[in-house]
Amino acid sequence: MTSTGEEQGRAGPPLWWVRRRDVVVDGTLAVVSTAECAWEGVRFADEAGIPVAAGVLFGAVVGATLLLRRRWPIAVVLVGIAVAPAEMGFLLSVAGMYSLASSDVPRRIIAGLASTSLVATFVVMYLKTRGDVEADPALVVALSGFVAVALTVPPMLLGLYIGARRRLMESLQERADSLERELSLLADRAEERAEWARTEERTRIAREMHDVVAHRVSLMVVHAAALEAVVTKDPARAAKNAALVGDMGRQALTELREMLGVLRAAPSKPAVAAAAAVAPAGPVALVGGAAVVAVAAADDGPSLRELDALVGQSRAAGMAVEMVVQGEGAAYAAEVEQTAYRVVQEALTNCHKHAPGARVVVRLAHREGEVAMQVENGPCEGPVDGVGLPSGGNGLVGMRERVLGLGGVFVSGPTDAGGFRVSAVLPLP
Repeated sequence: MTSTGEEQGRAGPPLWWVRRRDVVVDGTLAVVSTAECAWEGVRFADEAGIPVAAGVLFGAVVGATLLLRRRWPIAVVLVGIAVAPAEMGFLLSVAGMYSLASSDVPRRIIAGLASTSLVATFVVMYLKTRGDVEADPALVVALSGFVAVALTVPPMLLGLYIGARRRLMESLQERADSLERELSLLADRAEERAEWARTEERTRIAREMHDVVAHRVSLMVVHAAALEAVVTKDPARAAKNAALVGDMGRQALTELREMLGVLRAAPSKPAVAAAAAVAPAGPVALVGGAAVVAVAAADDGPSLRELDALVGQSRAAGMAVEMVVQGEGAAYAAEVEQTAYRVVQEALTNCHKHAPGARVVVRLAHREGEVAMQVENGPCEGPVDGVGLPSGGNGLVGMRERVLGLGGVFVSGPTDAGGFRVSAVLPLP
């Protein structure tokens, strides 16, 4: 049982009582029981041939034991059984039996003490009735049995009911507290998952912006540098480079517009449900689930069929690029084709930034159950910062996240010849 906030704010009840009201109730019952037993102690003293004061004191002590009914209900019932031959303690026996039945004492002990009290009351009533009146023995037995049952069974049944009801309420309260704690934990987890999803979405958008802008702008910077170098020497080539810069800018704007259209579009219910279903699995699940669902919604997204054009743009920027394709291509899932395209695109962008003038080989292999791509450049033959392209260090990180998000394998690092190699293998769903 719990106390209210107001009761907790005040000084708590003494000893074993939970509430102040319990102290008042038990104190009142103890006073009444003490007065009753003390009054019956006068008659007991006359019958036993002891001083009246001793009988009254004995009765008062017996009646006062009712104050212990919540702490030691077994002791109170035993006292009531013990003084049954003295014909005192009516309230003590009734209240003690009720307290015993409503407590957490094992049922076998309650049954044993109730049976003992019933037998003791029956014997006392039988002896007293048989000696006071002359009646049929069967009537005396029936009367004694009725009194014994009336003094024992009703308080026991009422105590069992009250005890069961109290335990049920405590169980319901515990369940309510448990549910409240669980709801609080679920709310905290939902907030954490929402924050985590927002972080992953921001990362995904940043990665998309980087992939779309970096390659086009890098090519624009390369062409602008070439335009600056030949503008006075070769006007025709300068005009060609200027046209290429304009084309790169328009293509970058087109891809940005397409990507922003996907981000602004409201996600469909199946996509949201799928994202929610995979969210607890971890970061890889979200990258491979909710993020890819949003990207795959774009019908005009890049695919493997556009790799030739991508390589051609790098060649137009003056890079020596060779493309090797192995195996027969097929129509793959949109997220696979877009990831493969972005890996090659970012690798070529890194070649423009960090290996100007180096020879680059792009390999694409269509295998059973997977598609692999590799971009390898040789040693750099020009100044690394010749065109002044900045690097944020996010290219390899973004490629790795994309590939691992689809359950693939990503490896990157320098080669023995002094170049750099980027390799990725994507499983086919």
